[in-house]
Amino acid sequence: MDAYVEKDAVEVGDDGRRPPEDPPVAPPETPGAAPETPVTAPEHSGATPGAEDGKGAKGAGNGSGVGIMALSLPYQVVAAVALGVVGVFACVHLAMVFLHVAPSNTLTKRHGEVVDDWIYPEFEQNWKLFAPNPLQTNVALEVRVELAPAADGGRRTTGWVDLTAQDIEAIQHNPIPSHSQQNQLRRAVDFYTNTHNDNGRSNGLRGDLSEQYMRRLVMLRLDALEGPDGRALGPEVRRIQLRTVSRPVPAARWSTEKSRSTPSYRAFPWWTITEADRSSGAGASRTEAGR
Repeated sequence: MDAYVEKDAVEVGDDGRRPPEDPPVAPPETPGAAPETPVTAPEHSGATPGAEDGKGAKGAGNGSGVGIMALSLPYQVVAAVALGVVGVFACVHLAMVFLHVAPSNTLTKRHGEVVDDWIYPEFEQNWKLFAPNPLQTNVALEVRVELAPAADGGRRTTGWVDLTAQDIEAIQHNPIPSHSQQNQLRRAVDFYTNTHNDNGRSNGLRGDLSEQYMRRLVMLRLDALEGPDGRALGPEVRRIQLRTVSRPVPAARWSTEKSRSTPSYRAFPWWTITEADRSSGAGASRTEAGR
């Protein structure tokens, strides 16, 4: 017991403090070994940890965006103007289609020509709002031709050629047929019948214009056909006659609706073909009109 007390007394000096301990003895270095590099703790500035990362993330957020906001200011203006133009066009188009299919009202009576100019021919709608009335008759346009006299002076007249059937055949094998191609003949017939009375007499200048349009349209089709002698039919044409053939669409098998099955015909008068009615003459007349 006294030995332990003596030892403690020796370790604690007279002033009550312990003497400094001996420095630790470094282990002997191994020959050929690389000296160890002391590792120093990184010095920290007064900034809060993560402040720089937060600042970088904030800066990155200011330069990025989603959709139109990711573009620069000039491109944002262009994109906004383009979207505005598309939106206005869509609204105007929907309004025109609505007025076209809606029942007769004050707006359609006052601005009917503006609506028709917008709709025809590309956006034509063959139905009416609140009163659908689809076509129940297939109308075909046929033509027969009086050719130049033969060598013996005899008159030559062809049989009836179905122009509508030619259009249908071309459309059936075309994945993206033109809207004008599908309705050109039908609209031409409507133009003629709306400007002529039941006796075939013109109602005015529009009637004369419809006759001229019909002759030129038919001649464009005849130029692509071959005559009896194997040559192009167009140059041999002297007169043409048109007729419409209306064939009712048959009712469904399960329907009890009664409809006639025989076609009806409406023949137009014979028209003499002039050089202005031919494709080359029509082009020359348009050129002269534009001078």
